[in-house]
Amino acid sequence: MHFASALLALPLLAAAVPHTKPDQLTFQKGVTDGDYSVTGFSLDLNDLRLVSFGDDEPPVWITELEKIEAKAKGRKFMDITETPTLGFSSYLLPTNANVKYSYPSPGNYSKPIKSLIKNLDIGNMKKFLSEFTSFRTRYYRSETGQQSQQFLLRTLKEIASSHPGVTVKEFPHSWGQNSIIARFSPADSVKGDAPVTIIGAHQDSANQWPFLPAPGADDDGSGTTSSLEAFRSLIHANYTPSTPVEFHFYSAEEGGLLGSQAVAKSYEDKGVKVLAMLQMDMTAWVKKGTEESVGIIHDYVDVDLTAFIVSLVKEYLAIPPVKTECGYACSDHASFAKAGYQSAFAIEGTFANSNTGNIHTSKDTVDHPEFSWTHMREFSKLVLAFAVELGGIVDA
Repeated sequence: MHFASALLALPLLAAAVPHTKPDQLTFQKGVTDGDYSVTGFSLDLNDLRLVSFGDDEPPVWITELEKIEAKAKGRKFMDITETPTLGFSSYLLPTNANVKYSYPSPGNYSKPIKSLIKNLDIGNMKKFLSEFTSFRTRYYRSETGQQSQQFLLRTLKEIASSHPGVTVKEFPHSWGQNSIIARFSPADSVKGDAPVTIIGAHQDSANQWPFLPAPGADDDGSGTTSSLEAFRSLIHANYTPSTPVEFHFYSAEEGGLLGSQAVAKSYEDKGVKVLAMLQMDMTAWVKKGTEESVGIIHDYVDVDLTAFIVSLVKEYLAIPPVKTECGYACSDHASFAKAGYQSAFAIEGTFANSNTGNIHTSKDTVDHPEFSWTHMREFSKLVLAFAVELGGIVDA
């Protein structure tokens, strides 16, 4: 997006705002104007949301119920109600624009990375994900979604408690389930403002009908767990980076990338420089009869960073990379791409062979023959390689 197009988009957003509130949807007989409610959920099905279904079409106002229906039909979107100007700051304020970075050939930190990989423990992964999926749903507008977020926060703080250079903080959201940012700060405080390396995963889950159970073992309990175990290994090794490394656990991805958009917007507005952002979403599924692989998304991502991710897989993982595509607004990396940051996305295999038949249902559980803990561990390896190769390591 150029400056001129950013300005042109402003009246487009204004045009999307209705002058009068449209007629409210009636969910069922006798239910009007948001009276429908379910205990444990704060969700108004008639609430109006501004939603983008693609880069080449204007955003539209739809109800929360219509948004849920669109997701159930497989449509991908960004709910931009709270962040309609994401991506504008870098053009309106050129000093806030992110730098275009190039990436090294892997192998500069081979010895410490391989040592960190040895500390990855599937037992830890099983224990955490068993508890994480025990919440009836991690839906971002549910009480159990708030409880699961607090459980994740406590887990991160407990793991990080032995490392004075690591902070774990909530990034608050109006819907109650907060995102979480765990940061490894460099030993040299002067480098605290250096470009940050980000590993992302989304903590929430959703059923196609959000009031139903959503264990979300693969989507995205698996990506959260792969990232968490890599985080644990770094803490165990008392890892200190040369430049900042952050682990992000986003809220409300299933609601239209709401949490990651808010974080990306905050970073954009503050002029935070981001060296690279890698999203881990669905890392556990190995479809029967297919070759185990790491799916590397090639659409709506940064080409140079994606090539670097491929090289990391070849250098440090026991399984090969495979090229695949996922479409518009497929996961939280899209929020950072929209803000002008270089982002990439790794998934459990080709999109066609991923766990599309069980996600967003009560069947997304760990007790399935195609759910693989060793596969998840490969993605933990990728997280470690990504963090250390880009963030560096003190006294390596």
